[in-house]
Amino acid sequence: MIRQYLDQGGWYEHKDKEKPFKKIINTVLVTAMGPPGGGRSFVTARILRHLSLTSFTSFEDETLNRIFSTILKWFFGSFGFNADVLKC
Repeated sequence: MIRQYLDQGGWYEHKDKEKPFKKIINTVLVTAMGPPGGGRSFVTARILRHLSLTSFTSFEDETLNRIFSTILKWFFGSFGFNADVLKC
């Protein structure tokens, strides 16, 4: 069904005899996946041709802590949270 949506912009509804094709509009498809293996399969080239593929290596814990602490400091500071919250 995903490939039919990507190729044709919708899919067929067999119960509706007057308008069997349902066009899907104003929709963005966002996907994520882990590496294949352990029950996860490869994504076929027929689907990948419609998507932009971005990949990155895993971050170290120190890097993740720096990224998220920077975001949280900005968020808590911008929206006037109590100083006790900032300490946590």
